[in-house]
Amino acid sequence: MVAFWCNGRGYTMIVKDFHGGRFLILMLALLLGVGAPAVRGQLLDAEEGVDPIPPEVERMYKKGLDWLVKNQSSDGVWKDTYGNNPGVVGLAVVAMLAHGDDPNSGPYSVPIKRGLSFILSQQQEKNGYIGNSMYNHGFATLALAESYGVVNDERLGKALHKAVDLILSSQARNGFGAWRYSPETTDADTTVSGAQMVALFAARNAGIGVPEDAIQKGLRFFKLCQSADGGLGYTGPDSGNAPRTAIGALVFALAKQKNSKEFLGAARFLGSAPREDHYFHYYLYYASQAYFHTSGKSWREWNTLNIKVLNATQNSNGSWEGQFGSAFSTSACLLSLALNYRFLPIYER
Repeated sequence: MVAFWCNGRGYTMIVKDFHGGRFLILMLALLLGVGAPAVRGQLLDAEEGVDPIPPEVERMYKKGLDWLVKNQSSDGVWKDTYGNNPGVVGLAVVAMLAHGDDPNSGPYSVPIKRGLSFILSQQQEKNGYIGNSMYNHGFATLALAESYGVVNDERLGKALHKAVDLILSSQARNGFGAWRYSPETTDADTTVSGAQMVALFAARNAGIGVPEDAIQKGLRFFKLCQSADGGLGYTGPDSGNAPRTAIGALVFALAKQKNSKEFLGAARFLGSAPREDHYFHYYLYYASQAYFHTSGKSWREWNTLNIKVLNATQNSNGSWEGQFGSAFSTSACLLSLALNYRFLPIYER
């Protein structure tokens, strides 16, 4: 398979040998010039036209990335509350990739490789488990999937295969066909399951074999947790809130079920649900993607408001503060803005 990946400064031709798990990366000499503004990774629907990237988005994004780079330790982590968790490191890596610079020689190539090396160091050789919770495992697997084939590191393929196998084996042991805090747990919740489902979709985009039956079992759990008003609960169809419903909407969208009653119900609920302040940055990460899949109008309205909120709350040093530490909050805020660039495969419609 041959694919072209736009990196904002040029194009990468990726020749994928899925059977051997190897990627030949060839950089085409289509440079747009040093310092050229990032180009659009993917256009929205034809009826929406071409929206330029708002200048404040690029300014905020660059400041946020600069903070991440400046505060990353040599071992690839951040010295705050959760900054040494592989899941948070994974989200930071994805935020760097999402800007569209060359991940092998661009301005964020060294921090990206440091973060990936840390994630790889946290993976258990025996079963592929990354970190000490399935939250960490899911977000770290997402980073591996988005890096596989664009970052020159021969370790990524094997690690990604093992991480996906762990997600699938954990699901197979789970009576709900979903996931919770550890690979061995037999109950499930929508937040942990959302991280695994997004990771599986990203891995599938990268060419890793993910059985359709695993996707369908995961979707059945989310359907079980959706109430009549469209909101999604935590472990069942009660207490629906905005963050969990945004997760569900995204999962249904990535499964190509945007015409389903489940996705449409979640989108309606999300449009009228009160903002969740307790998990605000976690909510931003998922809600931005959910609105992006809902409609062009919904996305533009959400994006305009999100830009204003983040512009008003970004610290002068480029970070955002939150209950889970600045590394997580900054990465989540950046990823909520990253739909303006649309470089990553997981951010395609």
